[in-house]
Order: sequence, then C-alpha cells, then structure tokens
Amino acid sequence: MSRLQFVWVPALAAVSALVGSQYAGAQQPVGSSPSSRDLTWAFAVGGKEQPPEPDPKEVVKLPGSDKSYTREQIDDLTNTMDWFPGEHPPAPVAVIGAPGRKAVACASCHLMSGGGHPGSASLDGLPAEYIQRQMAYFRNDTRKAIRMNAIAKTVTPQEDREAAEFFAGLKPTKFIRVIEADMVPETYVTRFRERYVKKGGKMEQLGERIIEVPEDAERVDARDPHSGFVAYVPKGSIKKGETLAMTGGNGRTVQCAICHGEGLKGLGDVPRLANLHPIYVARQLYDMKRGESSGKMAQLMKQVVANLTDDDILNLSAYVASLQP
Repeated sequence: MSRLQFVWVPALAAVSALVGSQYAGAQQPVGSSPSSRDLTWAFAVGGKEQPPEPDPKEVVKLPGSDKSYTREQIDDLTNTMDWFPGEHPPAPVAVIGAPGRKAVACASCHLMSGGGHPGSASLDGLPAEYIQRQMAYFRNDTRKAIRMNAIAKTVTPQEDREAAEFFAGLKPTKFIRVIEADMVPETYVTRFRERYVKKGGKMEQLGERIIEVPEDAERVDARDPHSGFVAYVPKGSIKKGETLAMTGGNGRTVQCAICHGEGLKGLGDVPRLANLHPIYVARQLYDMKRGESSGKMAQLMKQVVANLTDDDILNLSAYVASLQP
C-alpha cells in the first residue's frame, strides 16, 4: 500500500504536531452555509489506517528516466531528487535543496514540474510576483497554513525570488483529470493528509464531496512529475460551476474571468485557476471566507466568496480543475 512519506526535519517538527489542530474544526460548515456538511474531503485528517513503512534502501526507478534513487533519498525533504533534469532550467537551491541543508526544498512538495499534490499548490507558470507575495504572507502569518508558515521563515529573500522565478518560468501542463461520478473507490488518508485508494477496497457513494487520488500511487510516492491525479466530482458539478463562474450567479458572486482572465489562465499578477487541484482550490475559498488568508488580494476576495455556499465551492472547484491550464 502506498504512501507519501516525509522525513522529520527541524522546519517541520512543530508543523506535524499542529496539523491535526489546524483542521480540527473543518467538519463544520463555514461562513454563510446553513448545512452541517462534513468537509473533511477538503480538509483531510489522517485516520488510524496507515500504510506500512517502506524499506529506506529500496531502489526506485521511473519510466522514461535514467535516474534511480533510494526511498531514503526520495523521502529527504531538504535535498530532493530530479527525475528529469533536462525538462527545466537549472534549479536554484531553494527549489531542489542540497546535502546538509536544513531548509525544506520547494520541489519536495511542489515537484520539479511545479504540479504539486492536492495538499500543496500547483506553482507551474504562476506569476513570480504572486508567488513572492504569498511567501511574504506566510512569513508574517498573514496567510495561515502551518506547514508553509514554518517553511517560509527558513527561506532568504534571494532564495524566495529565485524559486519564484524558476516556477514562473515553467509551462503549465494538465496534471488533474476530472471525472463526474456517483461511486468512487474507498480511500484512506495518511497522517500527512494525502488520500489514497484502499487496496482491495469497495466502491462507495461520492455524495457531496470531491475525492482526489493519484493516477498511479507508486509513481506519486516517488514524486514523479509526470504522474498526476484523478479527481472524482459529483455529476453535474462541472456545469454548475461553469455557470456560476461565468455569470456570477445573479449577484451571488462575480465572474471569475474579470480578475483571473480568459479561460481562468491568469491575468497579470493574478494567478491562474485552470487545472489547479480542486481540493486545494476548495480549501483556499473556505480559508478566505473564515479569514485564514487575509493578505491584500485575499481582502478583495472576501466579498467574492462571502455568499458562496458549500455547493458553490464544490462546483467551482470541480469546474476550474477541469479546464486546460
């Protein structure tokens, strides 16, 4: 059974202890929602079922790469691996890390492609100004995300700029495949809030959730930048999200393209929404509603999200994830 493993490093010591408390209230409705809907699909918390720990000396290889790494190397957050070094410009130390470095390497979560995982943002092609602004918000706790609040405090301004410019220079690629469904495979959540399909599990009702899992768990475990994710969303949610995004829902919100550009591919220093992880998008919308993200641009978003219901957030997240980046 697969898992996305993280080693224990100083920058994350306090983080792991606090992750559970960060999402302790996430099962309750947020903002104006009148429901008592369970939101753990967006704010996942690891359960009792956990995968076995792999052999750290196991050697891993990936299709199309001439590289090989041990599990121990793959799990090193401070000195991450680069399966396809010819596919991107030389990576700065903040992105790829270095032996003996204590700061967490950006690519250990966001990948060398910038595609990221549901628990982290996609950074490929985002404006450098936007990335640097978010890092400043994390650094001064204006934006709340315990793991990133800790990491941002370990990065120098120069490293911050170099990493932002690296990810901004990457061409976005389609990394999430969205499927409308009634039934989905049973899943479990690791202690690092990553969701995987249970081996030998049954099918279950999707209900009012988005379930995002790796296309290939073993390759995602190895941080393969070529292996993406599949997101199961309720039937009809993509069209509902499109209608809301395009029209504003008769004044319930505003048209997303006004700020995020045609096709929601970004505009100026406003980031793209197209083909972002839907779980990530949903969390950001909820965080803006409840004030967990309160930077300058988030302040502008507060009125945009103020009247969104749980259904609206789910539908919008499904729609933007389905778009071409």
